Amino acid sequence: MELTPLPGDFALTKIGGITGRFVAAGQALVGDAAPVQHAYVYVGNGEIVQAMPGGAELIRLEDASEPVVWSTGKIPLTDEQRYMIMVSAGALVGTPYSFLDYVSIALAHWRIRPRWVRDYVASSGHMICSQLVDEVYRRAGVDLLPETRLAGDVTPGDLWRVLHPKRVTSTDRQLWRLANE
Repeated sequence: MELTPLPGDFALTKIGGITGRFVAAGQALVGDAAPVQHAYVYVGNGEIVQAMPGGAELIRLEDASEPVVWSTGKIPLTDEQRYMIMVSAGALVGTPYSFLDYVSIALAHWRIRPRWVRDYVASSGHMICSQLVDEVYRRAGVDLLPETRLAGDVTPGDLWRVLHPKRVTSTDRQLWRLANE
């Protein structure tokens, strides 16, 4: 039986081709080798909002990457939170994409965090896919990743671990300890 997402749920997907391999390699380099490379939010009426290199877009679910997993039933949301997620996602359509955010996440992994990079990511208004998902949930009062981190320091792998907490590896635990010393 195929799962039907509810408005406000998010999906994690794989990216095919050379782009997918590039993103997966980058994730592996920062210790984030999850089996997914992309995230999007379902906003109802058969539509999703996703961050893409041309900017955040609203498209039909049937035109999106095939979900590997949905958050449906894994993150309890009130009707009000679902509504806020949908409204916030819609408001972010057109938000520019920034590859520098990937550099920022990688630098954070290696515990290198120049103030100018932190400031740029926090103020640029640019988002990658997982940042968009995290941001719309934050705006609805749901902190998907409550551990100490800067807003925007989120990858599809981080969202994967939110949905699969029992799959945390010893490497994940070690990286978390190092990052929080």
